[in-house]
Amino acid sequence: MIHPLMAAELEEFYPGERDALIQLRESVKSNAIDLHSRWTGPPCNNNSSNWVGIACSNGHVIHIVLDNLQLTGLLPPTFLQEITYLSKLSFENNILLGPLPILAGLVHLQYVFLSHNLFSTSIPTHYIDLPELTSLQLQQNLLTGGIPPFDQPTLMVFNVSYNSLEGLIPQTPTLQKFSDDSYSHNLELCGKPLNNTCPTPNISPPPAAPPLPLSPSKSTKLSIWTIVLIAVSAALLLFIVMIAFLCYFRKINVLQGDGEDVSDEEKVQNATKRDSDPERRVELEFFDKERPMFDLDDLLRASAEMIGKGKMGSTYKVTIDSGPIVVVKRFKEMSDLDKKEFVQQMQLLGQMRHENLVQIVSFYCSKDEKLVVCEFVPNDGSLAELLHEKRGSGGRVALNWSTRLSIVKGVAKGLAYLHESLPSHKVPHANLKSSNILIRPNSNNNNHQIYLTDFGFLPLLPSRKAASEKLSVGRAPEFSQGKKLTYKADVYCFGIVLLEIITGRQVPPERNGDTTIEDLAQWVRSVINDDWSTDILDAEILAASETHDEMLKLAEIALDCTSVEPEKRPKMNQVLRRIQSIN
Repeated sequence: MIHPLMAAELEEFYPGERDALIQLRESVKSNAIDLHSRWTGPPCNNNSSNWVGIACSNGHVIHIVLDNLQLTGLLPPTFLQEITYLSKLSFENNILLGPLPILAGLVHLQYVFLSHNLFSTSIPTHYIDLPELTSLQLQQNLLTGGIPPFDQPTLMVFNVSYNSLEGLIPQTPTLQKFSDDSYSHNLELCGKPLNNTCPTPNISPPPAAPPLPLSPSKSTKLSIWTIVLIAVSAALLLFIVMIAFLCYFRKINVLQGDGEDVSDEEKVQNATKRDSDPERRVELEFFDKERPMFDLDDLLRASAEMIGKGKMGSTYKVTIDSGPIVVVKRFKEMSDLDKKEFVQQMQLLGQMRHENLVQIVSFYCSKDEKLVVCEFVPNDGSLAELLHEKRGSGGRVALNWSTRLSIVKGVAKGLAYLHESLPSHKVPHANLKSSNILIRPNSNNNNHQIYLTDFGFLPLLPSRKAASEKLSVGRAPEFSQGKKLTYKADVYCFGIVLLEIITGRQVPPERNGDTTIEDLAQWVRSVINDDWSTDILDAEILAASETHDEMLKLAEIALDCTSVEPEKRPKMNQVLRRIQSIN
C-alpha cells in the first residue's frame, strides 16, 4: 500500500503542468462552465483526471479538449511549453481572441483543433516543425498572412478556410494533396489547388539595344513625320475609346437602377448584378453550414420587400425561391471602405451566437456593394412600436410590467454578451435603441424572445462625424464633448432604453431643437429626487401598484447608466446582475 505522503508526492509530481493549466484557467472565462470550481487539486492521478476536458497518461496531461464552452479571452502565450507530452489540443467553437498558441517543442502533438474562434495574426511558422502533426484545423477564424510550407508526411487533415489569408499556397507535396475546400473563402489566397491564379509580377523588360547611327538623309525626315502621325492617331484613338466607355457605363447605370425611376425594392436585386465579372465578384460568405444556403443568383431572383430605411442604409425582407426568408441590409456610402477590413469585421460578427442576438448568416462584398444577410425573426414589431404605436386608440395592446421586465432582461443579456465577446470594439453595439430591439412573442408565457439587431457596425464607419450622424452612440454625452468613446457609451444608450420602457415616453430619433434625450433622464431625475415619486411611471403600468418598488429599482439602475460621466456608469455585467435580482 502507498503511504499517504508518497501519494501526495505522486499527485504533485509534475507541478509545471498544473501551473500551466492554472494560467489557462485564470486567462479565459466561460458562460457554460466554471473552470475555477472544476479545476482544483492535481490535474492527473496516474491515468485519470477529475479536471473537465483534461485526459492523462502516466501522470502527464496528454489531452486538452475544451470545445463549445463559450470560452472568451486570450490564451496565455507560452502556457503549453510545460505540457510536453500533449498529443491533442482542442478549443473548437469558442470565442477566443488574439494570436494562436505557441506549440514549439511539443514533439508528441498530433491533433490541433482551433476552428470557429476569433484568433487573429498569422499562422506561426514553427507549426511546420511539429513532427507528429496529423490534423490541423484553423478554419473560421480571422487569420492573416501567408500559409507556412507544411510538409509533414504525417499531416492527413488540414483546413484554413474562412480566414483572411493571402499569397501563394506553398507547393509542397503535403499541402497540394488537400482539396480546395481546405483553402476556400480566403479572398487573397491563390495558387493550386484553388482555381484562381496568382497575379503575375510586373517585371520590366530589359533595355532595348541602342539604334544604329544613321547618316542625315531624306529617311530621317520621313521618320519624324511618321512619329508625329502616330502620336496624333494615338490621341484620337484614346479620345474615341473614352467616349465609347462613357456611353457604355451610362447605359449600364441605367440598366442597373442608378436612375431615379428605379424602386428601392429593385436595388437589392440590382446590387447582386454589379461586379458580375467572375474576376471581380465575391460570392456570398456563409458562417453556419447547417443553415440552408443560396447563392447570388438565388438572391437576384428572390422577391424583396423593403421593411426599413435608416441612415446606415436600407433593409429588405427577401424570400428565396424554395428556400429561407432572410433579411438583407444594404449599406450605403461604404464604397470607399477597404474590402479586407469589411470582410474581417463581418467574419468577427458572424461568429456571434447568443439567444438575444439576431444572427448574421452571410455577407456580400464588392467594390460598389456591401450587403449583410441576417436571419429573419418573425416578430410583433420592435420595442419602439410596441411601446408607442396606437397610443390613445382602441386597438392598442398595452405592455404589462412583467412583459417589460422580461424584455429588459433579454436586452441586458444580449448586450452583456457583446461586451464580453467583442473586446476589440471600443463600443460593441454602438446602435442600441428601442427600434433595434425585436420582440418575438411566446404564446406560452410572457417571457418574450428578445433580439438585438444592427450591432458591431461602428468600425465600418470612416469618421467620428459619420458615427454621430448614423448611430445612436452619437447621443452619449461624451460624444458631444469630444471625449474618447468606450463601452460605457453602450451603457448610456441602454439606460435610455430603460427610461423609455419605464416612462412610456418616446425618445426622439434626432437631436431636434429643445427636445433631446438628456431631457428624459433629467426629467426622471428631477421627479425621483422628489421622494421617488411614481409620477415617472407609464400610465399603462401605473395600476400595478404591487410592482411599483420593482419599477423604481429599475429606474435607479437607468439613472446610474445615464450618468453624464462615463466612469460613473456601471459595467454591463454589473447591470445585468442588478436587473436579474429584480423579481
